[in-house]
Amino acid sequence: MIHHSIDPSVSKGWLVGPWNSDVPVPIGYANQGIDVPHLHEQMYEVYLVAWGWSTAVVNQQTIRLEAGDMLIIEPGEVHTFIESSAEYLHFVIHTPFVPGDKVVLAS
Repeated sequence: MIHHSIDPSVSKGWLVGPWNSDVPVPIGYANQGIDVPHLHEQMYEVYLVAWGWSTAVVNQQTIRLEAGDMLIIEPGEVHTFIESSAEYLHFVIHTPFVPGDKVVLAS
């Protein structure tokens, strides 16, 4: 069994993944929209919105996400979050895990 709790004082974090367990995919969270445009060359990102809302931009298309929404970013798609509600939380899963796959772009 693995158990982790979100630290509300930290805006983003990785809870579990290949670096600290036998779990083969990274699972993390963010409790605010963090504007860092980036892409992944091989990995998919799966965002699961737990509560609140956020505005994502994927390949220059603006998407409003609300509690219960899922957003899947495919490899090569430039994405970021530009705003979020005060009470916001999403979980994110990277698959397949590829170390060093994130490419941060100038904002």
